[in-house]
Amino acid sequence: MIKKILVANRGEIAMRIFRTCRVMNIATVAIYTRVDRGALHVRYAEEAYCISDSPEDTSYLKPEKILAIAKKTGAAIHPGYGFLSENADFARRCEEEGVIFIGPSADIIAKMGIKTEARKIMREAGLPIVPGTENPVKGIEEAKKVAAEVGYPIMLKALAGGGGKGMRLVHSEEEVEEALRLSQSEAGSSFGNNAVYIEKYIENPHHIEVQILGDKYGNVVHLYERECSIQRRNQKVIEESPSPFVKDETRAKMFKVAVEACKKIGYYSAGTLEFMMDKDQNFYFLEMNTRLQVEHPVTEACTGVDLVRDMIQVAAGNPLPYKQENIEFRGASIECRIYAEDPENNFMPSPGVITVREAPEGRNLRLDSAAYAGFEVSLHYDPMIAKLCCWGRTRESAISNMARALREYKILGIKTTIPFHQRVLKNAAFLKGEYDTTFIDTRFDKEDLKRRQNTDPTVAVIAATLKHYEQEKEAASRATTLPVVGDSLWKYYGKLQMTANNY
Repeated sequence: MIKKILVANRGEIAMRIFRTCRVMNIATVAIYTRVDRGALHVRYAEEAYCISDSPEDTSYLKPEKILAIAKKTGAAIHPGYGFLSENADFARRCEEEGVIFIGPSADIIAKMGIKTEARKIMREAGLPIVPGTENPVKGIEEAKKVAAEVGYPIMLKALAGGGGKGMRLVHSEEEVEEALRLSQSEAGSSFGNNAVYIEKYIENPHHIEVQILGDKYGNVVHLYERECSIQRRNQKVIEESPSPFVKDETRAKMFKVAVEACKKIGYYSAGTLEFMMDKDQNFYFLEMNTRLQVEHPVTEACTGVDLVRDMIQVAAGNPLPYKQENIEFRGASIECRIYAEDPENNFMPSPGVITVREAPEGRNLRLDSAAYAGFEVSLHYDPMIAKLCCWGRTRESAISNMARALREYKILGIKTTIPFHQRVLKNAAFLKGEYDTTFIDTRFDKEDLKRRQNTDPTVAVIAATLKHYEQEKEAASRATTLPVVGDSLWKYYGKLQMTANNY
């Protein structure tokens, strides 16, 4: 059994991993930059080490320092997602130094990390592949030639990355040169590798992914699928399981080929196979994420599996604690990613200090977060500050639970995507499950948020109530006489505070 774990990450994912460690009686080690010295994950862990070289240094990409801390503390390393989670060189260094890396082998990470290589491997393993290039495009003329062969529209994608970075949709030959330049530039700045490749763009597609889990003894199971089609700038904002679009016959076929492919490549730990699915239920392999996904709570809610616990068990050399037939899928779940962004202004980042944070509570609800009142959301890191996940016996009840939770969730001081999620949950196309990756551009009324802001008196009521409350509190602090019998300042202030809390 692993006795201590260093999480090479920050924010909500560090907290999520630490919580499972605490359940398993595993000691915890945090790392942090000076910007994050007051972060919740730093205070929660039993040990914490600063990795900044200077006050201005905000990077968590410090493999040598992280490895040295792990060896010093005797800890295994869980990378979370992002940062070093899919860095094959880092995983290999851990293997060489005798530090347990909680994830798949460095070789698998390397092969799946180069998207064109992953496409070759998965095609040989039996997965259907989107038409496109098997090697990076070398210039504009080659890009135009390939595009003409596969047919427009095409998608330019970063060879060594994900998360929507370096992706450009191209509709015609006239757009190729500019799109290629922008794609290569963004890929280079995001991943240190400006190589891009071409895929045929599946129009009006669904983004479906299959969660798998394997051990070092050849056992692989699937944990069903997630629908991830509601996206902005090619990044997911809402996920749900099961998909309201996928038919049972297609679902069974997709699970079968996903598990068989992972067995053939010798995959172990948690991983996700991402597919694009067209309107006729044809599905094509996109990429494999060799790490824990952001949206894993959706799967955990419906299966009862703790993916972090099982990743730790597998890394320690234990077999999977269950077989496929032991995994029972129950109900439906939905997750909303809460970003510090302004949905009324094209989802522009909204950094700043959170002045008020009131978290939702109740049944069938899970909130993964590291935010608190007084926490400063920095421009240096990803703007996601929380993940809200709700479960229900049916999709309708899961949506109702989410609507209630979002109404209770209050964050002031910065803009968040909470109003956007509330409007999505009232959208007719979403409620019917009739949406795809074009939802925000084609089925969502973006102007509705602005109209609501102009007509909804909520903000003004909150501001007036809080101002009056503060004035009354200050007056009371100066008062030298007792209130008239029958009047209670406590009740009076309480009513004012309740008024503010109801908005």
